[in-house]
Amino acid sequence: MNKKITDMNSNADQLKSITPDPTRRRLIKTITGAAVLPLFSDLARSQTIPDDISTVASSRDWSGNNPIRYPDPDIITLDPSFRRCLQFNSPILRLHTGTLWAEGPAWNGVGRFLVWSDIPNNQQMRWIEDDARVTSFRSPSGNSNGNTFDFQGRQLSAEHGGRRVVRYEQNGSITVIADSYDGKRLNSPNDLVVHPDGSI
Repeated sequence: MNKKITDMNSNADQLKSITPDPTRRRLIKTITGAAVLPLFSDLARSQTIPDDISTVASSRDWSGNNPIRYPDPDIITLDPSFRRCLQFNSPILRLHTGTLWAEGPAWNGVGRFLVWSDIPNNQQMRWIEDDARVTSFRSPSGNSNGNTFDFQGRQLSAEHGGRRVVRYEQNGSITVIADSYDGKRLNSPNDLVVHPDGSI
């Protein structure tokens, strides 16, 4: 325990010597490296990672057309129980750049498209598998965050702006599933899962 505290104090001293950088990514990287990493160092050491898988992201072609090798070396797991979820011959693909805050991806198996939210821009985006085209899918979107599809193929979204969970019906109308709990308005609902029995 004392060693961890010493390590964290040492990292804090390193923080003071870093030249200030106003970018958000630099701040997150600095905070993560100085404060979070020591907390997970024991967890990281306890995991056995095969020699052919790197724990450091490599310089790469993000199109997925020229994978470095299989399995993709940038797909790593911290918990061995997730290894069974890895698809051996599936490389990481970068489908789109340019969203301000991408969140809440949901795959539509019938339409063969991926929907996700760009929360601050108040829109949902859609990647279409047929031609890899990205379009604006729903704007405004109520600053939606989490998205999913139910077993009837209807999209559900958690709206930050509307402070509600909605379902988009087949005819285009919107059904409010929930906007309050215990007599109080929802704040910023997020992340939805539909159970086979129909509950959300």
